[in-house]
Amino acid sequence: MQFKTDKSPLGGMSNVASVMRQVLYALVPGIAVMTYFYGWGVLINIVFSIMIALSFEAASLWLRKRPLKVFLSDYSAIVTATLFALTLPPLVSWWIIVIGLFFAIVIAKQLYGGLGYNPFNPAMVGFAVLIVSFPLEMGQWMRPQFSDGHLPSLLESLTVVFNGVTDVFNTQQWDAMTMATPLDDVKTELRRGVYFSEVLQTRDYGFISGKAWEWVSSAFLLGGLWLLFKGIINWRIPTALLFVLATMAFVVGWIEPDVHQSPLFHLFSGATMLGAFFIATDPVSACTTPRGQLIYGASIGLIIYIIRTWGNYPDAIAFSVLIMNMSVPMIDYFTRPRVFGETSGRKQ
Repeated sequence: MQFKTDKSPLGGMSNVASVMRQVLYALVPGIAVMTYFYGWGVLINIVFSIMIALSFEAASLWLRKRPLKVFLSDYSAIVTATLFALTLPPLVSWWIIVIGLFFAIVIAKQLYGGLGYNPFNPAMVGFAVLIVSFPLEMGQWMRPQFSDGHLPSLLESLTVVFNGVTDVFNTQQWDAMTMATPLDDVKTELRRGVYFSEVLQTRDYGFISGKAWEWVSSAFLLGGLWLLFKGIINWRIPTALLFVLATMAFVVGWIEPDVHQSPLFHLFSGATMLGAFFIATDPVSACTTPRGQLIYGASIGLIIYIIRTWGNYPDAIAFSVLIMNMSVPMIDYFTRPRVFGETSGRKQ
């Protein structure tokens, strides 16, 4: 009799590098669309984040007396840096990136023993530290290129990142170029008593969400489907996450349609698609049992909706993932498949 077995989440170093490269390939459509709408700042964030992440990784490995070439060539630090960079506003100051990646690479990854031992998603640890510590800087997103806002050139973007805004723009110009994300903007307007349908009629919104974020989310969805097709990730976590998030939005929106966002708005706003396919599916910090993955993904979707609707933060991917990372050992323990011949009672 042939038994079906699950693949290990991480195999040898060559397999790890291959998986990480596929993740990077799948991120390309989303990166391209974000760059089109938000300018050079997106690419600057990514390139600078990769440089800093590799530096922190190399320094940590050297202090731990681990071989640099072997671990630096597995692409894990590059993937972490790229995911981290995609959560940042374009043209965020360079020191913000350095602080976030210190917590992501040194604290959340290497301090626990490196790849395969970290209980928390490193990129989300870095982001969570920044959003709590520097909410003002983390809330200044560029207006997308179709708006009246001006997208800075490459030289202007580099100057803003490394020298500061005042070296390029005055306060009035910078305020005109920046805006809140659709999730943040809608949340603010709803609290002011504006109906959700009225918010969508403003110039920065399309059919279901912010004009730019509709396309950005669709691009990350495309990349996520590629990962599913290649067998890099399992369908359970993203499916459960998106289903529960959409279901909660539908039920609550059906009860009070004028004061709550629609299911499609939740799915195609913020980092929903990026989180569902690229962050929640992290093979190290996520659940590994089939039932556990469904519970894990569904719980993340539920927490995302709760925080977005009744919490203080407009998006909630990072906090939802980190909360459920803490629950992974318990979920895996109670949902592990029964071994052939094992009785129903669990061994104490």
